[in-house]
Amino acid sequence: MHSPTSVAQRRRSRVGRTPSHCLHYYDNALAETVIGLFKTEVIRQRGPWPHLEAVEFATLEWIVWFNHRRLLEPIGNMPPAEREALYYEQQGQAKQAA
Repeated sequence: MHSPTSVAQRRRSRVGRTPSHCLHYYDNALAETVIGLFKTEVIRQRGPWPHLEAVEFATLEWIVWFNHRRLLEPIGNMPPAEREALYYEQQGQAKQAA
């Protein structure tokens, strides 16, 4: 058995839970990268925050931008949500053609 390395893993081991039984989004490197971007672009640059609702609203705005407005060159200069919809549309057409 591997020794726990992260704080979350140590906590899980103390209560008898392993990563295979209790996955947490902080254990995912991609999620950690996105959370870091969010903290840099929203929380730190737009603060100080007058109240929790302002943070919640800014979070919702950023998520909408991140998924529906942000253009990504590697996927054809389109937003991720648009590319995902196109992908599933193409998958459906491929199944119908088969």
